[in-house]
Amino acid sequence: MGGTLCKIGSPLLSFLLCSLCTPLQRFPNTTTRVQKTQITFFNRHVYACVSFQRVRKKADLPDPLIVITLGLSYPLESNSVAVKTEPYPGRWTTHIVAGTVEEIDDELFSWVQQAYSFSESK
Repeated sequence: MGGTLCKIGSPLLSFLLCSLCTPLQRFPNTTTRVQKTQITFFNRHVYACVSFQRVRKKADLPDPLIVITLGLSYPLESNSVAVKTEPYPGRWTTHIVAGTVEEIDDELFSWVQQAYSFSESK
């Protein structure tokens, strides 16, 4: 999967995708579904998605950009969060924008770990 993703778009966009998607493969029982508009990571349930969806005005977004969507049990409070909604009680969908490799950091992966654990607990 990583090889295919690493050839999407510009070299910088490809590097961003590989920096995020390759480590997500380390979570046990993770299945990846590559679709036209997003890459979905799930175990029993979806816990993370990567897309190019605009979650703010175009002028307020980096170029290139990836949007990481996580399902969490709580509203994530961080400057990295672009949008968060509560589609169901106790389930928060959180969109995080990343435009540089530095934004794909340990803090982001700790949130992905929480999303993974939340999806496993359902």
